[in-house]
Amino acid sequence: MRDFSQDHRWLSINTATVRKQHGKDWGLVEILDACARHGIRAVSPWRDQVAAAGLANTARTIRAHGLELSGYCRGGMFTEPNATDENLRALDEACELNATCLVLVVGGLPGALYGKPQHKDLAGAREVVRDGIATLLEAARQRQMPLAIEPLHPTYAAERACINTLEQALDVCDALDPSQSGAIGVAVDVYHVWWDPKLQQQIERAGKRRLHAFHVCDWLVPTTDPLNDRGMMGDGVIEIPKIRGWMEAQGFAGYSEVEIFSANNWWQRAGDEVLATCIERHRSVV
Repeated sequence: MRDFSQDHRWLSINTATVRKQHGKDWGLVEILDACARHGIRAVSPWRDQVAAAGLANTARTIRAHGLELSGYCRGGMFTEPNATDENLRALDEACELNATCLVLVVGGLPGALYGKPQHKDLAGAREVVRDGIATLLEAARQRQMPLAIEPLHPTYAAERACINTLEQALDVCDALDPSQSGAIGVAVDVYHVWWDPKLQQQIERAGKRRLHAFHVCDWLVPTTDPLNDRGMMGDGVIEIPKIRGWMEAQGFAGYSEVEIFSANNWWQRAGDEVLATCIERHRSVV
């Protein structure tokens, strides 16, 4: 297992972590500048932030700072209208930014994200998702952009993702890519999967070719909001080093990507303070 205690070479910042500082939007270019200032070598930006900053401008800034992308957030939402067109655009953006993968948050019951679910057929939604991923996979292969399915905690099953365990995500990978070509794999976010009694087994099942991304934060006790009350690493109950150890035992050697949504804590602090804390915790508890 890699020693992170001496430096933060393998730290990546998901730009949602510092998207709102002191409750106000922090622009993507400012975030990229700040990451470079702190010696952070990788990021994973969100599409809305890239759109606000401009794709070409974002690409130039990333190249100027010598940053890498541990992923691109996000594609998916296959059960919503215009999913095909949106996902093709997301693929092209990921290619332009030279991302390592396009992360997929697959979507839940159609309309549920907006408070108006069209039906209650979760199994049917999963079929739509599988078919949508199959279609996108063909385009992704053409562009040589790997896809990473991110299973979300079951509390998100209705609105955001009807794939809720690593086992479910890998079942889709096996069905669509039985040769394990690396064209499709998984993003393991500890916030969503830490509770799963099959987690170690499924990480071993995934193996090196399907472990595309690793996201870290912490599960607070109590959690006041399952969406926007994620904890800084070390402030909650997740055994992050143990899970990273399982990942690295399978050959994963990529970035540990910090992704924290924290409306009442970390989004209320100065961005440089948040980044400095991410660096310290990456060295001490990841």
